[in-house]
Amino acid sequence: KNLTQKDLMIEICELSVSTVFLFKEQTHKGRCIVAYKNHATELYELEGQELLSYMEDVNLVARTLKELFNPAKINYGAYSDKLPHLHIHLVPKYIDGTDYGSIFAMNPQKVYLSDVEYTEMINLIKARLKS
Repeated sequence: KNLTQKDLMIEICELSVSTVFLFKEQTHKGRCIVAYKNHATELYELEGQELLSYMEDVNLVARTLKELFNPAKINYGAYSDKLPHLHIHLVPKYIDGTDYGSIFAMNPQKVYLSDVEYTEMINLIKARLKS
């Protein structure tokens, strides 16, 4: 099945040079994607202030996920073989949780939330990012 962006994620908000999305599949509570706003396919295509600004956005979202959900570790994944746009997956990992101590599954398709739960999580993340 060829899933589209709308099938996989919900927009949370825009930051300085990126857009933050909540990954709909929530096996890893709080999992987000930070997508670079302008066209780039590789991290090395960004230079100077662009690169710094993007990594500051990624760092802000990671810190926010740590503060809100208290994972033991956050994994960072930049896989885009079939999606030619720069984005980083932020995957909170929890001791005794799924995939802890190993590589996370890209889309295990196990945990989905209700519309209300997505809205609550998005509002929580957005409020912290914008404060």
